[in-house]
Amino acid sequence: MKAGLLATVIAALGAGTLAFSATSANAYTVCNRAGECWHTDVRYRYREHGIVVHPDSWYKKRDWDHEWKYHWRAEEHRDRGYYRGGVWIHF
Repeated sequence: MKAGLLATVIAALGAGTLAFSATSANAYTVCNRAGECWHTDVRYRYREHGIVVHPDSWYKKRDWDHEWKYHWRAEEHRDRGYYRGGVWIHF
């Protein structure tokens, strides 16, 4: 009886852990002071002055077709870096 209950509890804990890890993915929108914005999955510490990291919800609230202050950089970069003057600077 105890072995069956223990197996049930362990299975429930394992399923809960798996469900939590599947929903905890991070995404961020990063913008520099010139208004160039891009997507990243990792929250880096940027040394360049004027770079702001926003939660992914910030991106979803913007009207990118009519935005005058920010513009989206859709180029995909898998390496660490940031935009400066439209150029990707690797660090």
